[in-house]
Amino acid sequence: MNFENIYTEALNAAKAAESAFMEKHGEPLYCGFAWVDLPSARVPFVNWCKKNNVGRKHWQKGWSIWNPANNPTQSMDVKEAGAYAFAEVLRKHGITAYAGSRAD
Repeated sequence: MNFENIYTEALNAAKAAESAFMEKHGEPLYCGFAWVDLPSARVPFVNWCKKNNVGRKHWQKGWSIWNPANNPTQSMDVKEAGAYAFAEVLRKHGITAYAGSRAD
C-alpha cells in the first residue's frame, strides 16, 4: 500500500467534507474538537504516520490524529465532518479507524 497516497486521499476528503459543511450550514458556534483514532499503534499505516509526523500516541492505546484537515475553526461540527470523512477513507483502504469528538 502507498500510505502517502492514502493519507493524501483522506486529507482531501476531510477538507472537502469541511468545505461542503461550511457551504451548507456556515460555521456553527458550538466549539469543540474532532479527531481520528486508530486502535492499534502497531500497524503499517501508523508506522508511516510516525515517520511522517502525522498524529500522536493516543492517551490510552493506539494512535490519534487530531483535527485531521488542520482546520483553524473552533466549530466542532465542521471538524467532525472532516474527521468522519478522513476515517471513512482509511476504512475504505482496510485501515481500522474511528472518528471522535468532544465539546470544548
